[in-house]
Amino acid sequence: MSPFFRASTLCVVDFRHDGHPRRWFKAFARPDELSAQAAALLHDLYGERAQLVGVRPARADEELQYVRGEVPVNALCPTGRRG
Repeated sequence: MSPFFRASTLCVVDFRHDGHPRRWFKAFARPDELSAQAAALLHDLYGERAQLVGVRPARADEELQYVRGEVPVNALCPTGRRG
């Protein structure tokens, strides 16, 4: 496993993009100020079109699903490749 991944905190980022609910799994290097980091990332990517709903550290089962590639993929905006 990548040393960066273990040195980071996997978080669940819930937000609204153009009024539609979205969820990301994102690794952050610093576990403090998660809301500020997630809000800055969303603003950089989407500007005023995205609104942060919440961010929290992923539970153990969510992290395991993420590592295995089993998390649900948004059908309108897939974030990964399927085999």
